Amino acid sequence: MPLPDLAVVIPARNEADRIAATVGAASKLAGADIVVVVDDGSTDDTAALAASAGAHVIRHARNRGKAAAMETGAEAARLIEASRAGSGPRHLLFLDADLADSAVDAGPLVDPVRAGTADMTIAVFRTRVRNGGFGIVTTTAGAGIERATGWRPAQPLNGQRCLTRAAFTAALPLAHGWGVETGMTIDLLRQGMRITEVEVPLSHRATGTDWRSQLHRLHQLVDVSRALAVRIMKP
Repeated sequence: MPLPDLAVVIPARNEADRIAATVGAASKLAGADIVVVVDDGSTDDTAALAASAGAHVIRHARNRGKAAAMETGAEAARLIEASRAGSGPRHLLFLDADLADSAVDAGPLVDPVRAGTADMTIAVFRTRVRNGGFGIVTTTAGAGIERATGWRPAQPLNGQRCLTRAAFTAALPLAHGWGVETGMTIDLLRQGMRITEVEVPLSHRATGTDWRSQLHRLHQLVDVSRALAVRIMKP
């Protein structure tokens, strides 16, 4: 069992049905002694359920987007570390709030970072969830990352990532909203940092085909396109 060296950060919005299971599973990961949930403007019981499951909970009064939630969570983890005598900086493991019990299988994402062979890992889900979209956002992100860096990740929008504290700091400020993963990948590669993809048996909720789901994909596409435009125009 490794010494405590891992802080888990879980951005969440209206995830009352899964957040407790996700927090409980994440708390079982080896070396994880800090679990932070950032409630990004939820209108349900996400915050209360996360706290009851044992997470440190930070609340945004209004929805500020995924990137802002990640930054808030990382800073909260740093402050918790600083309050503990003799406690050093943790690696940061970002997990989606809807992983539920499968979050316990995120350990392989940490191993290369812990071993010093990667500055950031990106999850590749062993079983792909069939969504209601056409893959436009994923294709746009993957092609844009390849154009900017010469490398194309298998799942460029996967939010399950582990980073060293130094790598996270190097990625700041994060790209806005849903462009965060795309921007982070490009920014770290351009700084010569090592990124490794890791296959994991994680699973999350599939997005639907209703108008809300399609609107969500449109917002994703706008944020990803914005992140790419800034980075491709200013290499």
